[in-house]
Amino acid sequence: MNYKLICSDIDGTLLNKDRELSKFTISEVQRISPIPFILISSRMPRAMRHLQDELGNSTTPIIAYNGGLILNKNEIIQSTEINILVIESIINKCKNTSIHVSLFHADEWFAPSMDFWANREIYNTKVKPDLKPNLEVLKSWKQEGKGAHKIMCMGDENEIDYLYHTLEKEHAHDIILYRSKSTYIEISHRSISKKTAIETLINNSYPNIAMHEVVAFGDNYNDVEMLKSVGLGIAVANANEAVLKIAKRVTETNINDGVAMALSKIFKLSH
Repeated sequence: MNYKLICSDIDGTLLNKDRELSKFTISEVQRISPIPFILISSRMPRAMRHLQDELGNSTTPIIAYNGGLILNKNEIIQSTEINILVIESIINKCKNTSIHVSLFHADEWFAPSMDFWANREIYNTKVKPDLKPNLEVLKSWKQEGKGAHKIMCMGDENEIDYLYHTLEKEHAHDIILYRSKSTYIEISHRSISKKTAIETLINNSYPNIAMHEVVAFGDNYNDVEMLKSVGLGIAVANANEAVLKIAKRVTETNINDGVAMALSKIFKLSH
């Protein structure tokens, strides 16, 4: 198969143990150019652009917030926001708990304080938040007519578990909840996914490419539909069982350059 587009998740898939791009990964992505290499992640754009720069493909589109925001350079291809009333409901449910609520819109990240959870995200993504109470952000967004591309709730496992089930019961038609860790809930608009994001990107920017000509890499639950829908869905060896079960191929772990190893094999002869 002559594959024409590559999409890769970032955390747990593309980055090494230091949460960085290895020299091997960078060299492989550059070697197979001009095949587009698309970063597709739950991260905000600002936490993806420095990786693009390192890969030398800063003009390539990116898919942020699991598909909530699709950008081609500075042009918005698609933006899907969580409704302000749903945001208000989530904030209110976390009021009398120890749960940290971070609010994201495009390149804005608002955190209520520089606590353990904010510092962990800074370490993970190399991006710093603006400090602002949740209710103040809510008030500003109401005035500006804005919603959230993503909400992150982080905290005690029992409180997070209770919140998850409450939100699932009350807002199942509005949002999708994803638990990347037992202490995390990542919240997006119900209608988005990495699969639909790739389809939208292709329709807009790569009309001569079909889904069966796409290679995708992933490791977690939010990658399952994407890996199932493309021509070659590859799991890194450290992926969870749900991903390993549906992947068409399994490569090395992320810390052993799994993505780069797969690229070197798939594109060995023709590039």
